[in-house]
Amino acid sequence: MTNMNNEFNIANKFCYDGYIVSIKPIGAGHINKTYLVETTKEKYTLQLINTSIFKDPEGLMQNIFNVTEFLKEKIKSRGGDIKRETLSVVKTKDGCLFYKDKENFYWRSYIYIDDVTTYQEPKNLIVTHDSGYAFGDFINMLSDYDMSTLNETIKDFHNTVKRFNDFEDSVKNDIAHRTSNVSNEIDFLYKRFDDCNIILDSIKNGSIPLRVTHNDTKLNNLLFDNTTDKPICILDLDTVMPGSLLYDYGDALRISGSSASEDEEDLNKVHFIMDNFVSFTKGFLSATKDSINEMELSLLPFSIKLITMEIGMRFLTDYLNNDIYFSIHKKDHNLFRARTQFKLVAEIENNLDEMKRIVERLGKEL
Repeated sequence: MTNMNNEFNIANKFCYDGYIVSIKPIGAGHINKTYLVETTKEKYTLQLINTSIFKDPEGLMQNIFNVTEFLKEKIKSRGGDIKRETLSVVKTKDGCLFYKDKENFYWRSYIYIDDVTTYQEPKNLIVTHDSGYAFGDFINMLSDYDMSTLNETIKDFHNTVKRFNDFEDSVKNDIAHRTSNVSNEIDFLYKRFDDCNIILDSIKNGSIPLRVTHNDTKLNNLLFDNTTDKPICILDLDTVMPGSLLYDYGDALRISGSSASEDEEDLNKVHFIMDNFVSFTKGFLSATKDSINEMELSLLPFSIKLITMEIGMRFLTDYLNNDIYFSIHKKDHNLFRARTQFKLVAEIENNLDEMKRIVERLGKEL
């Protein structure tokens, strides 16, 4: 415990069952620092909230608590296990949803869900299908949640036009003197500016409904049960906000549809896997078949392209801004991340007509 005294003191502020016996770092997220706390009776997750990104940690935690309590009622109504199928916020000894330390850092804790696995990429088509169903089911369970009560944890999170404007500013300011290294990547985005408005305009004119969505549907935000190998719980609820079903679908497939890791340096290894696209879409549509509308259905393939481009644009913007948002672990890390996304965008574009035909066929089979 010699190097974890601060975390030990923080952990002692929460209502844990038993005495703390160990604390160790876990996870590989881009944003928050996470620790596993073991007591004599239970395991917990302790997490430092990144307030440089989440400016309203109190509103953030209120969102998460309200949503998870809502989900528990849904899970109970269908005979599920509320301790394994959604996150459980652990309050402090003062009854708060977070602990604010003397340095004004915000901490939170959850009951740790054991005997589970996370995947960085799908190991087979069954996992791909089941993850599609899980993310679609999440949207369904929250279909009657009052989205007006949600705090906006990151303003304009999937506002692709705003993201493009931020990218333009990073090019103009060039604070890290890196634009000369990425002229091809900059041109790539400028050629696709017209794509940025399509989903936003559809939301504005009402042809696409706002829903309560996750907004960060990476595969590693799903916990798979070790016994059944089925997804049981969705993690990382920081960005649960009003949004489009298309954002969740598109973001999930930019990961599950890729043949390589998000930061693969060898672009020859980066391809969009059509079989994964079909399998995930079948799972997603089987969960959302009673709620998805025709416009959403028609834009499913495009949403993969758009969200993949948006995330790549965010990586490139952060690279140009001297890596101030995403955690990096090697030189040019954000640039490698951006390039993998742009390679996927190019391949999705080449397959877009076929993908539209596949979705149309799957939609008719619902």
